[in-house]
Amino acid sequence: MNVRSSRKRGLSPFSLPERDLALIERCRKKSVALLKRNLSRSGILAATPGRRAARRGYDAVYGRDAAICAIGMALSGDATLRNAAARGLRTLAAHQAPNGQIPKFVSPGGRETDFWYLGCVDATLWWLVATAFLRREGLLSPGARLAASERRALDWLGCQEHQRFRLLQQNEASDWADIMPRSGFVLYTNALWYLVKRLYRVPQSGATRRNANQLFHPFSSGIAEYRRARLLMRYALRGARNRDLYLSFVNFGFFGEEGDVFGNLLAILCGIADRSAARRTLRALRSAAVAAPYPVRATRDPITDRDLLWRPYMARHGQNFAWQYHNGGVWPFVGGFWVAALAAQGERREAAAALAALAHANALGDWRFSEWLHGKTLAPRGMAGQSWNAAAFLFALHALETRTPLLSR
Repeated sequence: MNVRSSRKRGLSPFSLPERDLALIERCRKKSVALLKRNLSRSGILAATPGRRAARRGYDAVYGRDAAICAIGMALSGDATLRNAAARGLRTLAAHQAPNGQIPKFVSPGGRETDFWYLGCVDATLWWLVATAFLRREGLLSPGARLAASERRALDWLGCQEHQRFRLLQQNEASDWADIMPRSGFVLYTNALWYLVKRLYRVPQSGATRRNANQLFHPFSSGIAEYRRARLLMRYALRGARNRDLYLSFVNFGFFGEEGDVFGNLLAILCGIADRSAARRTLRALRSAAVAAPYPVRATRDPITDRDLLWRPYMARHGQNFAWQYHNGGVWPFVGGFWVAALAAQGERREAAAALAALAHANALGDWRFSEWLHGKTLAPRGMAGQSWNAAAFLFALHALETRTPLLSR
């Protein structure tokens, strides 16, 4: 392994051991190779094709996965991946619903287009983010057909927006954490919505940011002018035990304080959090050791089956018990956003060490690129060959090297 290539890529100033520099460089190469292996004529597949992937539906182009992968592919430095970055986005646009919603996934050959149970709201958000990003990178021309798809997607999201809060509303299990009980106003979704508003110059972005901070972190906000906001804030102010992170969601009379790590990271990366709030959030995540030993755990405090927020569907397939899957499992692709958030806040030495730990997580099981790890035992779980693990690693590496706030600029 030629460690000098990692030095040339701008990692040597962080005093990483030679073995870590070598591991990062190897993970970069493995990530590029994995994305090429998972590339199809329709776009990037969620995982490496095979019998198990086909049986579980991972041999499809997923809205959120393809969008995150498109960003990582655009930043990969590899001509093949850059040229193919928009392929999945075009496939998703070709199967867009008449009302503007982007599909949760499109199966191989377009045989099935799926929109989940209660509306997969974040596939549309991520698709818009990636489309704007690729256009800015010169990898997507402003063709009329795709522009029409963008307009319909924005119209569909606008129909989900509360007309006073200027925040998206959703039902339970309607985003990437699709067997978690977050509903009403959800942090993860609305961080992306604020970013989309800025990218596409959608009106009322300032109100979206202001109300997001007021509802998701009422502990640092003043008294709300809008009486319905005051009511929602009062429940959280009276009942919340943990006041360091943004709440994962706020609904009528109840809220989530399990600590949605991805949502909090996106609040930083998408611009919801100001400098002070970003420091507070990162400090709280560090104190909860969400990135030890591998970045990053999906929740700070998993919901147990004795919790008021527990739902029977969380036991589906025995999957979402505490410390598993979305409920406290370690997700390497989210770890890429942890590295990027640290880098964006100037914590670049810590970000470099986290990038090496992320490479180690992807390397487990002979470079298995596991979907997730058990939050306690760290045993690799889920589907192997996850495309967005590779893409998020490349995204994180680029964020660290360039000091560029990739999502919020």
